[in-house]
Amino acid sequence: MSADDDTARAVPHRLDRALADVAKRLTRVTVQIRGPRGAMGSGVIWAAAGLVLTNAHVVRGPSAVVLSTGQRFTARLLARDPEADLAALSIGAGGLPAAEIGDARALRVGEMVIAVGHPLGVDGAVTTGVVHATPRIGRAACFIEADLLLLPGNSGGPLADARGRVVGINAMVAGGLALAVPEHRVARFLGALRDRMAAPA
Repeated sequence: MSADDDTARAVPHRLDRALADVAKRLTRVTVQIRGPRGAMGSGVIWAAAGLVLTNAHVVRGPSAVVLSTGQRFTARLLARDPEADLAALSIGAGGLPAAEIGDARALRVGEMVIAVGHPLGVDGAVTTGVVHATPRIGRAACFIEADLLLLPGNSGGPLADARGRVVGINAMVAGGLALAVPEHRVARFLGALRDRMAAPA
């Protein structure tokens, strides 16, 4: 057996382990969101102080957030933007594992992406695919389009690049493609929230 054969076998093994490590990190920052009448979706811990991002269509009433550890918290709605399909929640917890945020505008067509969520009640399900189309600059309602499987319950969960950096919030499926709100649209949403909270009463 040659050294080249050993290397050829080692490379896929390292890639498998690296992908498993990324999936594990993403699972830790992905939460389950439970609403009235059994409604269920996903969310992302955006900040360690208890800030959770999800889709507006996931939050349609009083909600509870369940961490990957099983801890459950009553969520307080900070902001909701149906047009952008984004909602920000606060939970009474600190020191949480928070997502590493990437740059959606740096994505390239064909690049691998990873989605994590709770589809059909399955905790921390992971699916992978490739970028089909990137957000078009200048359009507020643009999406990341990816060729990966999303099911009911994935909405609000993270879409990440191959290094585990969150580049979007999974929102819906259209034409067989997964659509995610890009992180720069999330940043604008959070910027508007900070401005409202800082404004004098």
